[in-house]
Amino acid sequence: MSHTPKREYENNKLIKRLRHQVGAAINDFQMITEGDKIMVCLSGGKDSYALLDIMLRLQKSAPVQFEILAVNLDQKQPGFPAHILPDYLHSLGVPFQIIEEDTYSVVKRVINEGKTTCGLCSRLRRGILYRVAKENGCTKIALGHHRDDILETLFLNMFYGGKLKAMPPKLLSDNGEHIIIRPLAYVKEKDLIRYAQMQEFPIIPCNLCGSQPNLQRQVIKDMLQQWDKQFPGRIESMFSALQNVVPSHLADYRLFNFTSLQQGQKLPHGGDIAFDRENFPSTATLVQTSEIKQPVQTDKPIINILDSRH
Repeated sequence: MSHTPKREYENNKLIKRLRHQVGAAINDFQMITEGDKIMVCLSGGKDSYALLDIMLRLQKSAPVQFEILAVNLDQKQPGFPAHILPDYLHSLGVPFQIIEEDTYSVVKRVINEGKTTCGLCSRLRRGILYRVAKENGCTKIALGHHRDDILETLFLNMFYGGKLKAMPPKLLSDNGEHIIIRPLAYVKEKDLIRYAQMQEFPIIPCNLCGSQPNLQRQVIKDMLQQWDKQFPGRIESMFSALQNVVPSHLADYRLFNFTSLQQGQKLPHGGDIAFDRENFPSTATLVQTSEIKQPVQTDKPIINILDSRH
């Protein structure tokens, strides 16, 4: 790792940015409360390593007390280096569990060669992790999905599923027993790549699905990366849109009561402007995500995890 003054300055900026973005997401969605026991899911990839690292940093200074349990699911992929994660977690001194379940054989037996394995693999993994969380009394399950994952999911649902649906920073699990949180929701993938290189995380590749080219998600990822190169600011604008939803200007009659519209009625986001030419801000003046937050409505006092514990 380079220790030149410029590199150290850039590294410190990155650490502060990631810590602030994770703290902001936790605060905006009230992801963590006093006494939580959070199961941080580790895959051996850059995102989950970064998630655990930043959560441990926040744990030391957060104004609330919470526990962390790191959990990895060893799916018995051939050649999986089973020693890497235990060695790494021992070095951190963090409580952890390695769960051994041969989901690899199940997936290979059920899915025909050449077909996408991600769907079945994720369902099997999800069920096991829910069980482990319950057995350990965990109140939250933290996943390492980042901002780019959320946008990719939005476009996957639009292009292939016919739904305006993304991946929320906080939601109930499928079985309704757990709260899923994504503290990296505001973090760019390219920052996580830099952070993983800087921290020299012992990355473990996923050989089960990594050898499957032309996956739908990869097509979307390539599209977004191309947009990011050609049109700087577009990705930020799209993510901001997820936090500025206007149901009255969409077409889902279950979300907005179109049948009860009356002449003279005032709508919070204005009326139809189809006859007008819309003016949008230039890329240079696009607002940042942090500038468009609305106050969180809650009966509990808001706890800013970025504040130091007294």
